[in-house]
Amino acid sequence: MKKSIVIGTVLAVVLVVLAFSSVFIVEQGEFKVVLQFGEAVRFEDTPGLKLKVPFIEKTVSYPKKQMVNDSEPAPIITLDQKPIVVDNYTVWRISDPKLFIRTARSLDNAEKLIDNAVYNTVRRNLSEIRYDQIISEQTARGDLNVEVTAEVRSQLESNGIHIIDVRIMRTDLPEENKQSVYNRMISDRQSIAARYLSEGDEESRKITSNADRQATELVAEAQATAKRIIAEGEQEAARIYNNAYGKDPDFYNLYRTLQSYKTTLNGEPVIMMPIESPYARILLGMD
Repeated sequence: MKKSIVIGTVLAVVLVVLAFSSVFIVEQGEFKVVLQFGEAVRFEDTPGLKLKVPFIEKTVSYPKKQMVNDSEPAPIITLDQKPIVVDNYTVWRISDPKLFIRTARSLDNAEKLIDNAVYNTVRRNLSEIRYDQIISEQTARGDLNVEVTAEVRSQLESNGIHIIDVRIMRTDLPEENKQSVYNRMISDRQSIAARYLSEGDEESRKITSNADRQATELVAEAQATAKRIIAEGEQEAARIYNNAYGKDPDFYNLYRTLQSYKTTLNGEPVIMMPIESPYARILLGMD
């Protein structure tokens, strides 16, 4: 009786162990890859209770969600031989668990593959760009991110890895090179500013000279026009006077004599002249 109880207990334990070894649970948001002698035979991505061959098949879990791999800053040489330090991150996910388990096998290995692919691609692209283009042209930086993402994605699809986005966050100079490069950049900008100022001064002198020349020409033309108008006016006045005074010469002589009295007698001077003088006779009212 006791022997039967022991055998029954052992069988029950064996059955329980076999039962637990034959099932596995797929959680929400994960893949379960079923391995047989180290080879992936199938994968499960639907949440729930699943069956496997006990002691022969094993399972490995991988996340279905997107993951972010933040690469370590790495040195790169630009087209103009500037050493810079590049920092970037990669958004990725597992696209094919069977390929992934066969090639990358683990998340750590996948991140190493991503780091190598991103670094090589970024280094090749930045080595074709000058440093001033990297730091100043935002459109170039945007195009570079898209290009790097496409290249890295094509490289890693065969590993069951889908690259969603690669972003270059920072492109800095090494600390020992920063000050000298900044000083050179400041000197270059000062040279450009000096050239602009010189060109502006030259343009200002041209404009001022041209304005002065035009002003001189306008004044000269105006003075010539004024002299011509005055001369024409005096000529016309003389003609009118001649026409008017020619009609009665005696009256004209009397008028001119009376006009001269204003000048001659101004200030009550003492004048001595013969009484028979026409000038005196008119003044004395003798004519």
